[in-house]
Amino acid sequence: MLLAGAAVLPMGSASADPEPPASGPQAELVPGVPLSTLPLWATDTPDQALPPEVYTPSVEEDAVEPPDAEGETNELVEYVDPWDVLDEPKCSEQTGPHQRQVEEWLKREADGKQSAADCRAIRAFQTKHKIKPAIGFAGPVTWATMQLVAAGKNPNAAGKCPVRAYRIACVDLDRQLAWVQQGKKVVYGPAHIRSGRKGYETRTGWHRVYWRHKNHVSSLYNSPMPYSQFFSGGQAFHGVYASLFTPVGSRGCVNMRLDDARQLWGVLKNNDRVYVWGRRSEP
Repeated sequence: MLLAGAAVLPMGSASADPEPPASGPQAELVPGVPLSTLPLWATDTPDQALPPEVYTPSVEEDAVEPPDAEGETNELVEYVDPWDVLDEPKCSEQTGPHQRQVEEWLKREADGKQSAADCRAIRAFQTKHKIKPAIGFAGPVTWATMQLVAAGKNPNAAGKCPVRAYRIACVDLDRQLAWVQQGKKVVYGPAHIRSGRKGYETRTGWHRVYWRHKNHVSSLYNSPMPYSQFFSGGQAFHGVYASLFTPVGSRGCVNMRLDDARQLWGVLKNNDRVYVWGRRSEP
């Protein structure tokens, strides 16, 4: 039943979307200031509990580009059984943590057990996508890469991210992927992400990019957060100088490989909308 004078909004209209808070539910906190009234175990890193103190960076500060990642940080290096690395076999005999999912993706019998034929098929995929070491171990890097490949040019095929005339940064926690779309056109991505771990989940629903800081650093833990784009309290898109493909998630931020975060920085602007859904699976 409609109240007198209530307007009926057309399906899919921009004004029908909920208005996200400007800086999340914990905006009264300031980054870099320890919560001294709490026990040490209850304090948290800035990306979850402490929204940043917003200011306008100087032209000189904004002109500085974050340093590139060193070594193999941006490469696809698989976590493998230590014995496999020690013996350097051509084909791993170990059953990987994502064995069944990888078998299903390769359209093989999904029995969750490694076989010589499974290993050859996995190795072929790893070699094609430059995953190291290409020894057929069905680990998190291999499975994440399959998710990315499957998403392809149409990551929103399932229609879980709302289609609007304006830009939306879509964050799929189920597949650990992010992209930006405007209307039905994908203008960035999809790209790998690492979202919040259990107890520090990345907040779902509608948000808005409210502050961007190219050279942000967590003063509480002296942790660099390059190309930070904050959208919910202390939660932001940002690059990391480490591998994304770890069993443990972030403290709430949407972590990205540095090159991906740099590209996203050139796409999103302040006030762009962000939509987050799903749930990160825990090992």
